[in-house]
Amino acid sequence: MKLNNFHLSYCSNIHPGESWDATFKNLKTYIPEVRKRLKVTEAFGIGLRLSNEASLILKEPEKLKEFKAWLTYENAYVFTLNGFPYGDFHRQVVKEKVHFPDWTTTDRRDYTIRSFRILAELLPEDMDGGISTSPISYRHWFKTQEELEQAMKTATQNLLDVVVELATLEKETGKLLHLDIEPEPDGILENSDEMIWLFTDWLIPRGIPFLCDRFGISMMAAEEMIKRHIQVCYDVCHFAIVYEDPADTFAKFEAEEIQVGKIQISAALKVLILESQKAKLEIIQKLQPFAESTYLHQVVGKDQNGDLTSYSDLPEAIEKLSETKDEEWRIHFHVPIFLEDYGALASTQSAIKVVLNQILKNPHITNHLEVETYTWEVLPEDTKLTLGESISRELAWVIENMS
Repeated sequence: MKLNNFHLSYCSNIHPGESWDATFKNLKTYIPEVRKRLKVTEAFGIGLRLSNEASLILKEPEKLKEFKAWLTYENAYVFTLNGFPYGDFHRQVVKEKVHFPDWTTTDRRDYTIRSFRILAELLPEDMDGGISTSPISYRHWFKTQEELEQAMKTATQNLLDVVVELATLEKETGKLLHLDIEPEPDGILENSDEMIWLFTDWLIPRGIPFLCDRFGISMMAAEEMIKRHIQVCYDVCHFAIVYEDPADTFAKFEAEEIQVGKIQISAALKVLILESQKAKLEIIQKLQPFAESTYLHQVVGKDQNGDLTSYSDLPEAIEKLSETKDEEWRIHFHVPIFLEDYGALASTQSAIKVVLNQILKNPHITNHLEVETYTWEVLPEDTKLTLGESISRELAWVIENMS
């Protein structure tokens, strides 16, 4: 939906099902319900999660025609896609496989290009469209610096192939499309500095000669093309986990002329750790229900000196809790954004409020907002609501905090 100058929706990766039939069924079930609960009368924006399997079906002209007819009937539109999870994302072990296939593969490149062609068909004439994607790969898959360097060379070329496709699509359709890379803990790109490093050390030095030769354009035009079509997906949960201040991060991106294509509105789990063993045992008991087996729940701790310690998953962190010197943990578990605390546990909801305040003061930062809490099925029972109510409460909370 349109909120001030922003397009706001929720990400449909909340719904289980990888096929296009399952995806479409979920949209037909929940979009009307959420619209009714929120009393939305204007056009309703959709953040569409499209798996590789679903993209192979939806690209067919008859399927696209059917979906576009439904969008018209429902007075709805698609302005952003989630292209991070390529395959299965619910009801089985996902963990680090969420990065597979990564940007070192043509499978990831081809799936992304296919998804952009679909988005170009769906996107209304008067707006830009983006697809969020993996932060190149999972960093622990690369054991040596040489392996990482080779991965970055291959990934950079695949990303530049996407730039060529998006520049061509814009020339053919007049629609601006951008790939929104999403840093997250234990990705090759975890934070703003590493996102900037992708541009300064890889995309720009390798992309300028490639695009100058491909399009016969100047070096300045080539750099502008890269930054026009590759942007950042700022997931509030992810940046909060690595303790980044939103105002500083947005300022750094602006200084480098790197654009934020989408903000994913999400909250991480937060724990303040007391020194006593009794208090630590109580925290362990509170955290156990969140140490589930489907998703990676990376943990970043901060001690009294401000030093950070990373743990690859919550069970590993829990094993170290009794001996840790950390004063705070932030955990990659997307919890409902409308709750600030969970008894002895808390969330990084305050970071969302800071981000919303930043974009209200500086609306040029981005115009795409997508609520992304995909963990409803694995949340502890005492935090669950019906799915339609959950989605509606999250969107209502954003609307209230942007009023």
